[in-house]
Amino acid sequence: MIQGPVLAQLSLERTNTCLYGLTPFTTQEESLVQGDASTTILGRRWIRWMLLIIVIVIAFGAVLVPALLIQPFKVQTPDRLNLSYTLRHWSPLLTLLSLAIALVIAVSLWNQTRGWWRKALLAIFFLPLLLATWFARQNHFEWMFKPLPNTAFADVNNAGFVADGDMVLAVELNGDAAAYPIRQVAYHHVVQDTIGGIPVLVTY
Repeated sequence: MIQGPVLAQLSLERTNTCLYGLTPFTTQEESLVQGDASTTILGRRWIRWMLLIIVIVIAFGAVLVPALLIQPFKVQTPDRLNLSYTLRHWSPLLTLLSLAIALVIAVSLWNQTRGWWRKALLAIFFLPLLLATWFARQNHFEWMFKPLPNTAFADVNNAGFVADGDMVLAVELNGDAAAYPIRQVAYHHVVQDTIGGIPVLVTY
């Protein structure tokens, strides 16, 4: 006949066995959950870092591509001109949107970023964005193509700086003729003159 103390001892042993058997499994499960959560957070963080870099590249490209495609003494095809003027038209809006998106990403990353150098890097990423936003609101074409402030002309007999093989833009109005060397007009882009009493604007 089983006595009461023996039943109590058996129950206690069974309870301890169950508890000791479950304890390692619960700890391992918690470790796996924490590991998966850390991996997920780290993966999402790197995705946001990559999105931030992509936003910066898009904003910088919107202002850099037109400046590279339209340069003095460079080949300028209709497709390049259309692309340059399209980007030049939309670059103020694109850079402003990029700046806003980058600000949202940076705020979400700030509290999760450890180390002062990572936060400093996060702040430094805004320098090219601010530069692109400012540059998109400048007429950089005027920086590359500077009009002549004081245009000077020479007679045909005294134009020794023009070689026989140089191409020129020739204009004749009311019996008056003028020729503009493409080599010079290509850099200054715009030349103002008066031919036959009519003001003209020569460009190339």
